Amino acid sequence: MQRSMPRRPLRFSTQTLLLQLAVVLLVVLLSTAVHAWLTYDRVGSDAENQALTLARTVASDPEVRAEVLAISDQPGTPPPAELLGGPLQASAEAARTRTGALFVVITDETGIRLAHPDPQRLGEKVSTDPSEALSGQEITTRNTGTLGPSAGAKVPVYAPGTSTVVGEVSVGYSMETVAQSVARDIGPVALTAAGALLAGVLGSFLLRRRLQRLTLGLEPEEISTLVHDQVAVLQGVDDGVIGVSADGRVSVFNAAAQRLLGLPDLSGSSWEDAPVPEQLKSLTRPDPRVAGPGVASGGSNQDALELVAGGRVLVVNARKALHRREDLGWVVMLRDRTELQELTRQLDAVGTMSTALRAQRHEFANQLHTLAGFLGIGQHQEARDYLAGLAATGPLKFPVDQAELLQDPYLQAFVGAKGVEADERGVSLRIGPETLVRGQVTDAQDVTTVLGNLLDNAINAAVAGSSADRWVELEVLDEPGDDGGTLHVVVADSGDGLAEGTDTEAVFAEGFTTASGPVRAGGGQGFGLALARQLARRRGGDVKVLDRGARGGPGAVFMATLPHTTAGSAAAKTTGEAGKDKNG
Repeated sequence: MQRSMPRRPLRFSTQTLLLQLAVVLLVVLLSTAVHAWLTYDRVGSDAENQALTLARTVASDPEVRAEVLAISDQPGTPPPAELLGGPLQASAEAARTRTGALFVVITDETGIRLAHPDPQRLGEKVSTDPSEALSGQEITTRNTGTLGPSAGAKVPVYAPGTSTVVGEVSVGYSMETVAQSVARDIGPVALTAAGALLAGVLGSFLLRRRLQRLTLGLEPEEISTLVHDQVAVLQGVDDGVIGVSADGRVSVFNAAAQRLLGLPDLSGSSWEDAPVPEQLKSLTRPDPRVAGPGVASGGSNQDALELVAGGRVLVVNARKALHRREDLGWVVMLRDRTELQELTRQLDAVGTMSTALRAQRHEFANQLHTLAGFLGIGQHQEARDYLAGLAATGPLKFPVDQAELLQDPYLQAFVGAKGVEADERGVSLRIGPETLVRGQVTDAQDVTTVLGNLLDNAINAAVAGSSADRWVELEVLDEPGDDGGTLHVVVADSGDGLAEGTDTEAVFAEGFTTASGPVRAGGGQGFGLALARQLARRRGGDVKVLDRGARGGPGAVFMATLPHTTAGSAAAKTTGEAGKDKNG
């Protein structure tokens, strides 16, 4: 037995169309029915008024009044044959024929017909209650009598010159005639209703097409699923995502973008007025020099750029979002490269130290071979003198002199690696006489970033400088504190200093560099000093220029203050307190 395939539910747009058509049809039918009823009621009321007018006319005729009084005064009712040929029948039929009424009936004071369109009904009691008219009241009625349904009126007949009711006149117009009149009037109404229905159908189809275009042909369930998936993806990725709609509003600002830029959710705000770095806005401005859609950047015409925000180095790119030929706006991606740069710096330091250790191992092996040679030929005194010389000068050469002033092993290793790197470039890295670090570094990441950028800048400046003696001098001093010590770092070099006319604050701007002379922007990319200052200020410290330097050397002097980066030793605190007591 073959299983039947489940029926696919109607699409939402089709359901909407059918619902709209049903609503339009219902409204048209109700409107038509109400209009038809009102027309029917109006035409019926006109027939009642016309019947009332005719009944009054007949009842006020003097001959009719006199004849009805004469018959009423007789002891009985004349036979039908006499009534058929009498003046009342003639007057009633003349009025009925002249006006097109269904009937004109005249009765005496007891309700006996004295005139009637059907001769066989003469002399009989009327089929409807005549009591109200016989009591002196004029009424309009809609009822069904012997001649069928009618709309009519009943008027009392008074004796000539008195207010005595001697009979009544009943006039009626056929309701079938009223229905025919309504049918004639309902034609335009039906045409109007058909036009309204056609307009409703056309509007429903247009609305369906627009709905399909706006929803890209997706069903509500699919749209709901897409929204949930979008939220899950955008909030789950580590990269910042900013969506800018075609009308310049921020449509997406995920949690990663908020974290990287240090901003709240900007969704719904104007992109041009958003408090984001100007470089981000420039990416979404079309380049007038480049034709066609999909240009990734503005005036710079780059695929990506780097900027410093919130103490982080971010790689940013923007792409035009297009769906077929529809412009959906821009998508801006933010990627954090801070950790990558720090890992790269640390790996470079490890590599440099590894190279230095290999060189020292080779030197140590040569010294052992020399000692082995002295002992092998029996020159014991020369061996003892050689060992004494090694003991006096040290068997291994540390790449930076006076590194013992940096009692923190992390600083010793890092500065030593930088010393090897500087030596390879022909620059001597030395420790200044004011250096003294007795505490332990507690935040190696920030210290490495700031100190490494300052040393890199100084080494680059010394290499590019015009002085024959190339050197970099580093002084580091830790200041103990109850909530963590502060590192004071001063870096000087033999370069040519800052270029003439350069503002000392301009060197900390993102992307600052010089075309010739010292590079003052971290690694030649213009972000080192900006990142170092942001990190220092985030901790409550700062990085600033102490001396601009001069052409031919010495070069510029930079100082960094890094609070809460060391844990002061007991000896350092004791010495500091003793110094205060001695000076106090």
